Amino acid sequence: MTFTSDMIAELNLLLKFPNKSLMQGLKIHHDAEPEVIAAAKRLFDKGIVTLPDGGYLTDLGHDLSEHAQVVKIALTNK
Repeated sequence: MTFTSDMIAELNLLLKFPNKSLMQGLKIHHDAEPEVIAAAKRLFDKGIVTLPDGGYLTDLGHDLSEHAQVVKIALTNK
């Protein structure tokens, strides 16, 4: 199975969440790209973020964000 465009949008959004503090989140504004708005809603529906327009990462979201960071680093290191 390959990553779908929806999965890639979700992974890219996860990578935008601050990873230094549990007290920081994201707000996806209504004028953001439609793919970003849709990705935020899907992450909310999956229990990965606390609000349909971003909010904070849940415990699952923190785990996934860490894994996404590892994948990103592994694929960008030479």
